[in-house]
Amino acid sequence: MAYLAQTQSGQPVLILKEGTSRSRGREAQRNNIMAARVIAEAIRSTLGPRGMDKMLVDSLGDITITNDGAAILDEIEVEHPAAKMMVEVAKTQDDEVGDGTTTSVVLAGELLKKAEELLDQNIHPTIIVSGYRKATKKAMEVLEKISVPVDLDDKEMLKRVAITAMGSKAVGTAREHLAEIAIEAIKQIAEKRGDRWVADVDNVQIIKKEGKSLHDTELVRGIILDKEVVHSGMPKRVENAKIALLNCPLEVEKTEFSAEIRIRDPSQMKAFLDQETSMLREMVEKVAKAGANVLICQKGIDDMAQHFLAKKGILAVRRAKESDMEKLSRATGGRIVTNLDDLKPEDLGYAELVEERKIGDDKMVFIEGCKDPKSVSILIRAGLERMVDEAERAVHDALCVVADVFEKNKVVAGGGAVEAEVAKELRKYAVQVGGREQLAIEAFAEAIETIPKTLAENAGLEQIDIMVELRAAHEKGETWAGVDVFEGKVANLWDKGVIEPLSVKEQAIKSASEAAAMILRIDDVIAASKPEEEKGKGPEGEKEESESEFD
Repeated sequence: MAYLAQTQSGQPVLILKEGTSRSRGREAQRNNIMAARVIAEAIRSTLGPRGMDKMLVDSLGDITITNDGAAILDEIEVEHPAAKMMVEVAKTQDDEVGDGTTTSVVLAGELLKKAEELLDQNIHPTIIVSGYRKATKKAMEVLEKISVPVDLDDKEMLKRVAITAMGSKAVGTAREHLAEIAIEAIKQIAEKRGDRWVADVDNVQIIKKEGKSLHDTELVRGIILDKEVVHSGMPKRVENAKIALLNCPLEVEKTEFSAEIRIRDPSQMKAFLDQETSMLREMVEKVAKAGANVLICQKGIDDMAQHFLAKKGILAVRRAKESDMEKLSRATGGRIVTNLDDLKPEDLGYAELVEERKIGDDKMVFIEGCKDPKSVSILIRAGLERMVDEAERAVHDALCVVADVFEKNKVVAGGGAVEAEVAKELRKYAVQVGGREQLAIEAFAEAIETIPKTLAENAGLEQIDIMVELRAAHEKGETWAGVDVFEGKVANLWDKGVIEPLSVKEQAIKSASEAAAMILRIDDVIAASKPEEEKGKGPEGEKEESESEFD
């Protein structure tokens, strides 16, 4: 309905467009909080190593089976605006640190649940938000204080971090193998800038192929192109490859406008065709002259040029993706050349081996054995398509957490240990703050405890017993006491090797707190009407519309 106001004389004034809906005050807050909590509840059961998986079927019938928070929220089509904000929380978490997506969403949902209880006690949203902000700041200080620095050469520690990140993924016994691959890949691509390390996960190319098993997943010190060699007469294997990277077509360019060539004599026709051939031959000569025996081209290669390249014994691949070209440049040390005339011997990249191999049903070109590649590839193999996808998500998480440790080399124990410690400190801090904000900070402390609580619940343990035991352990000063879901009791998770990067925990608390604060501050939702479906087509439809305009 349209939103109406009345003048003093009782005359109605139309303010909002017809079809606009409006909810405000407590009703708007309740609706938003409910929508956000529904999203959190939906993925709550996937948290932790004992979490369950979700099967998602999209509108085309494609199936995804996963317990990765970001993947689940990415797949489901969410309608409510507050629920969309929860999806953004997961996306931010995934983009920033690559892990902890479920944690951040579950935490945001719980913060809103606790806030709703405070709203029912007539505590103003601004006070709750202010309390939450103070609690977040204090939580960051606690995390910083209890975190432990890591030596980046300590492979065992990095391995534990990677295995913890893959703990909830269904990759079974291949975890160690995948963790080692992830560590090798990040070590290879990490660069030192000034006094800090930078590890960009995008420099690790992930190629998926069904077949064999997870244990056959391999790291290639170079790049894999999902292309085949363009001409059957070319060599399929080149050792000590000198690679030319071209971003220009090996074709005779056609004119932009339609041109007409008048030929009166057959010999002129031959001369015209010969000229085209000699231009292509000249192009190939330039490539050969630079000393290249492998050519990777981002654009097309003419059939005649392919023939000349084959005669020269040059292995060529065409229409490579731009992202692959950039990775090739980082891996082989070659420079991408946009004009053939500029191609010089020093622009060529180097690899020990370039070879076309058949993987499953497809042919792929492997460029491997680069000297010090700043871009590498991981070829993921598994028996089922769904398994390959899940393995890719597991490897992505492992790569991200190892990169996080490189960029900020501090770690904490997982399994709810950190959350329990933060909650304990926040309760002490709340008393110091006092006033109504104290209630909000205590609510924050309770909300953060939902992580160990959910871990226990998903493992089929008795929540209350575990929480009592966990709080008692932390009161005694056992900082790393957490929920051991396999043994079904509280244990020192640092000794068990359950270790996570500090940045994952920090980001989860920050993004959950920000999302909760933003949703709480909304007290009015004004939604425009949806555009109506197009009315009946044809003359009748038009007639109906024209009549209704003057009704």
